[in-house]
Amino acid sequence: MVAVIKPAIQVRGMRLDDLPAVSALENLSYEFPWSSGVFGDCVKAGHSCWVLCVDGVVAGYGILSTGAGEAHLLNLCVGPEHRGRGLGRHLLGRLLDIAKWNRAERIFLEVRPSNPLAKTLYESVGFRQIGLRPRYYPARDGREDAIVMVLDMAAGHIEK
Repeated sequence: MVAVIKPAIQVRGMRLDDLPAVSALENLSYEFPWSSGVFGDCVKAGHSCWVLCVDGVVAGYGILSTGAGEAHLLNLCVGPEHRGRGLGRHLLGRLLDIAKWNRAERIFLEVRPSNPLAKTLYESVGFRQIGLRPRYYPARDGREDAIVMVLDMAAGHIEK
């Protein structure tokens, strides 16, 4: 019998000393990444900033803004070498819990049409498209639209 060793997965609050690792993952993941300063501003502003660690190493992160009965998922990312293992769903579940604890009735997000895997993940937990923001994101050929999605927390159909 071969013993299978599962990696230790932890979701914890993002600290300022996590910013180099978070920024490195952002740069690996996106052609137009957030700067390290934007992440630092999110932490300093008191947004719900979380890192997902695999065996003690930052493998993903998520940032959620909450207030006035709503939440906005600002950024969710799992590093390329950790994708396809359910870690994005795990981290998203944690952020949805935080939104519930903050009494958010709705959660909004924007996602690129060129990121169908993320859109599928969001739809799988109950997000639905409610609009389009034209030319919202920078893109290689100019600008890319953003799909605006919402999750109604009161609907009670959140799947994790």
